[in-house]
Parts: sequence; structure tokens; C-alpha cells
Amino acid sequence: MSDRLDDPDRLTSLVRTGLGAAADPMFDRFASIVQRTLGVPVALVSLVDDARQVFPGAYGLAEPWQQQRQTPLSHSFCRHVVTSGEPLVITDARVDPRVAGNLAITDLGVVGYAGMPLTDGNGRTLGSLCAIDASPRQWTAAELALLADLAAACSESLRLRIASRAALSREEIARGEQKAANLAFSRSQLLLRASVALADANTLADVIGTVRTLVTGTLDPDYVGVSLLDTDRQVNLQSGGSLPDRVADRWRRYPQTARTPSALAAHTGRPILLPDPAAVAEQVPDAAATFTEMGWQSGASVPLPGPRGPIGALTFVWKERYPLDAAEQAVLAALAGYVGQALQRADYLFSREQVATLLQQAMLSDLPDATPFELAARYSPAARGEHVGGDWYDAVRFEDGHLALVVGDVTGHDMLAAARMGQLRSMLRAFIVDRLEPPSALLRRLDAAMQVLGDPTPTTALLAYVQPDETGYRLQWANAGHPSPVLLEADGTVSPLVGRDMLLGVRRRLPRTNYSRTLPPGSTVLFYTDGLIETRTDTLDDRKRQLHGVLTGLAGAPLPDLLDEVLSRLVGDSHEDDVAMLALRNPA
Repeated sequence: MSDRLDDPDRLTSLVRTGLGAAADPMFDRFASIVQRTLGVPVALVSLVDDARQVFPGAYGLAEPWQQQRQTPLSHSFCRHVVTSGEPLVITDARVDPRVAGNLAITDLGVVGYAGMPLTDGNGRTLGSLCAIDASPRQWTAAELALLADLAAACSESLRLRIASRAALSREEIARGEQKAANLAFSRSQLLLRASVALADANTLADVIGTVRTLVTGTLDPDYVGVSLLDTDRQVNLQSGGSLPDRVADRWRRYPQTARTPSALAAHTGRPILLPDPAAVAEQVPDAAATFTEMGWQSGASVPLPGPRGPIGALTFVWKERYPLDAAEQAVLAALAGYVGQALQRADYLFSREQVATLLQQAMLSDLPDATPFELAARYSPAARGEHVGGDWYDAVRFEDGHLALVVGDVTGHDMLAAARMGQLRSMLRAFIVDRLEPPSALLRRLDAAMQVLGDPTPTTALLAYVQPDETGYRLQWANAGHPSPVLLEADGTVSPLVGRDMLLGVRRRLPRTNYSRTLPPGSTVLFYTDGLIETRTDTLDDRKRQLHGVLTGLAGAPLPDLLDEVLSRLVGDSHEDDVAMLALRNPA
């Protein structure tokens, strides 16, 4: 409902909240949740009286506003939410006639704005829960729905504060009212915890475990079930791990037309409420035997929303009769919304991981037969979900028996970096096969191609040839800003193969130099990317000394064991950057 800013009843309700221009931990948490879940720089819990607006909850305000926690109404968008009683959604405040000229645009940097009403128990609008962007913002329906859910929980907390403060002055408050206030608080806290916890759930198992934990102590069901629809419109039980095997196997996968709580909720898109055994027998007869077997007396199933309709159902069952009141039904519906979003995000992340893994596997070529040399390689992605990056290694064997060896690193740690790496790797491979030129000339060609094609992404690369000479074998290389390879001789002597030029993608037509070294019999050359030696805590010189120390004792180790030992001792199972390594051993 709309309200005048000077409405006496509304102003009285504001006073009864006990909130003003001072930070309140609970409402700061609401602002933090809005900021994190919607990805905006600023979020506010704003209460508006007839002269000013105050921010008991705030995240991201610039000073002095964050310290003062208030502005005059000349800087208030939220006043429009109060006077209309409706959400206010603005893409670009600078051109929106409703707020153009408001001083918050220039003084506070408010451009994109979405505000949802905060109301007291009588429906009076006290202020707004708002998300603010410093740039134009097209708010999605999912974002606005999430903000509305959080505003409803925030309103519950405001009402609880009003009720609690009134209770302090009226000891005769009825126990029933106190119980209702406590229940409202528990429900609002459940939704708050759900919005935070499910935002961090990245896998299906995470989501199921999080939901179980959330409802323990609040709704206290005997079992929480998550079922999803597959492409054949079959219902797939995802939470069978907490059921006896015989029951889980029975409902592992079954037609959507079955009369079960999950299938019915997913098919109809509406909540299925089963307050007692009679309702179970009437509405979901296919599941009645399982209810009896498990001793369940009641249940409820709500659809999990997706972009094109329900994607499944969230189901709760109890061992006693449990008629859900309207507030509990609303909580379950909101919780199902959070779970649906979390499941879609988990599916998206899983799909990206699968694509990334296949992409990286396709780009890391198999090593050729290098006889009489030994060759081995390793690739270890950083501890990220996509397991893909811009590091690569390559080896090409020519008909006359000599080898071309490559190791490189494209700036970036994502699928875009991997795609660029694939392009550069393919171009360099073509140059190596087509042009019988020194390494420096081929790196110049690659640099020129990057500039001409308009993708001068900073890249380090090292190209080396291994060829016979009158004393054995000679290594000739050119280095474009890459870490120097290491020569490990048969007696354990370690020395870097120094000499390098500017990295690729910086300037056109840079001169590049060839370097060479005769390889002693039985020696090993280790090429690697910077993820092996760069950390946030150690200096490069210290890490290089560590690498040399590890190699000293591995001169006679088989190459695969040597690479595994270096990887284990220098970076372990979790590291900050991708690591690619390529090792060549000269025949003794």
C-alpha cells in the first residue's frame, strides 16, 4: 500500500523499530547478502521518515555516507518506494524521468537501482531493501525475485523488532503472540541462511546436504528429497543416499506420470500438501506403500523452478501429522526457489568443467616417438573448477630424426586463455613443419601473426631444436620471455639455460636471438611454465634454488618419475597457477 511520508502511523511504526542512523548487525548482513548474491557494488536497508532516510544496513557506500548512515530526502530514491508502496526498478537513473535530477546520482553515484518495499505488520511501507549499481543495469526477473524474497525476510525482521520492543513494555503479551514472533524470526533466519549457504553450493551433493542442514531445527522433517526431471521427462531421485537401499532403488528413476509427491509437484508446477495419511492415500497412491513402510505420516512437495518450467521437486516428509500453515508454505516455496537456482548453477558449473576438461585434453598433444631420446610431459591445472588454462607443451619429430620442443603460457586462467593457446599452438606447429628456419625466426613469425590477426595477448613461449652435431647432440633455442629451462647432467650438476628476449604480443618486429648448447651424454633438459616456481610467498630465486635442489638427486630417475617428484615437492596437490612441464633426456 502507498503511504505519505508524514503519515503519523507510519512514523510511529518507524520509531518502534528502534533503528536509526547507526549500523545494525542483522541489517548489515541483509545488505551484504544482497551485494554478494546480485553482484552489485552497493546495497542498502533504507528507512525513510518525513525528513531523511537512514541506513541501519549498508554495504559499499563511499565515505562520508557509510559513516553517517543517512542522507536528506533530496538524495533518496527509496522515498518513491514508500509513497507508491511498489518496487522501484531503474535501469539508468540519469535518463529516468522519475528520478532524473536526484542528487544521489551525482553525490552517491546511483545509476542502476532496484528497491523492494519493507513493510510493518499493518502493511505500511517503512523503507526499501535496494541494490545499487554505478552503471546502467538491466535487472533480470530472477534477480528481482531474489531481491523480493530477501525484502520479505527483512520485513519479517523489522516486524519482529517492533513486536519485541513492544513486548519489553508490555509484560502481559500473550504466549501465543510470542510464539508466533519466534516462528516468524526462525523462518526469516531460515531464508537468510538459505540464501547464503546455497549461494556457495557448487555441486548437486552440496545442494542436497545444505538443504538438509538448513531445515534441521526449524521444520525438522524425517527426510528431505530432491528429484530432478531428465530429458525424457523421467523423475530421477538425487537424494537416495539417506534412504534404505531397497527404497532408494525403487524410486531411482520412474515416469513423471506416477502419482508420487515429487512427480505430481514437478508435473503440475504447484505445491502438493499431504497433512495426514488420508491425504497421502488420496493424492499420491503410488507412494502410499513407501509412506507406510517408512512410518511417514505426512509430507509436502514443492516444484523447483527453472527457466522453462519446473526442473524437479523438493520433498519433505514427517513421522507425525504436519499441516503446514500459510507462512510455512511460503517458506518452502522461497526455499525451493533458492534450491532451483543453486541446482541450475551447479549443473552449469559441471557442464563447464566437462567442456574445459575435453578442451584441455584435445589441446595437449600426445608426445611422438623420440628415439633415441626419452620424452615425458606433465600438465597440472590450478585448483579451480574449470581445470583449464593457457599453459601448453608440444613436441614435433622430423623425418631426419631431429626434434622441435615447445613450451608456452598465454596470459589468463580460463577457457578463453585455453582457446587462445590452442590458436597459437596450431600456428606455431604449422610454422615448424612448413618453415625450416631457426627458432628465433619462427617466434618472430608467430609474433607478427598475433599482431596482424588483432589478438596480441601477452604470451611467453620457448621453441627449441635438438639436432645432431659432430660431438653428439646440440640444443638450439629462442626464448620469448619464458622461464629458462634447466640442464641436469648425469652427475647431478644443474645449470639454467639462460638467454631470452621480450615476450610475444608486446611490440611488432622485435629482434629475437638464437642460443645453443651441446648436450652432455645422459643429460636431461627440463622445460616448464612459471606456475612451477611462482608463489605469493616465496621469491623467484628461492624457488629456483628449490627446483635445482630437487633435480640434483633425480639425475638417474626415469623421466616420468622425475616429473612426478618435481611436481609433488614443489607445488603439491593445490597450487595457484597452471603448470606444464616437458623433459628431454639425451642418450648416454
